[in-house]
Amino acid sequence: MKLYLDTSTAVTILRLDDKEYTWESGRELAEGLLRFIHERLVENGKDFKDISEITFMSGPGSFTGLRIGAAVVNALAHELGVPLKNHHGETVPIIIPDYGRPANITAPKK
Repeated sequence: MKLYLDTSTAVTILRLDDKEYTWESGRELAEGLLRFIHERLVENGKDFKDISEITFMSGPGSFTGLRIGAAVVNALAHELGVPLKNHHGETVPIIIPDYGRPANITAPKK
C-alpha cells in the first residue's frame, strides 16, 4: 500500500493508494499523527507493515507541521525498510523539509 502524507497546513492530507483522508490536525498533529495514520490503515484492513512506499509533501509550508511530518515519515520508512519519496517523486534517503523561507525563530528572552 502506498502512503502519501501532507502536513504542510493545519489540514493533514493522507492518501492510502487511491483513498484520500483529511484531518484538521491544528495543534494536535504531534500527538495524533501516528494514531490518525494507523486508524486509516485499520479501516482498510491494513497495518504499518503493509506500507510499501511513502511519499511526503516536503514543502513549502508550516515550519512545525513539516518538521513533525518529516520526522514521522523518516522514522516509518527507516523502520519498515520502504522507499521514501519527496513530492517531486524523487526517492530520497531522508526527507528534509523545504520551508520556503528561513525559519522565524525568536531570540531567547533571558
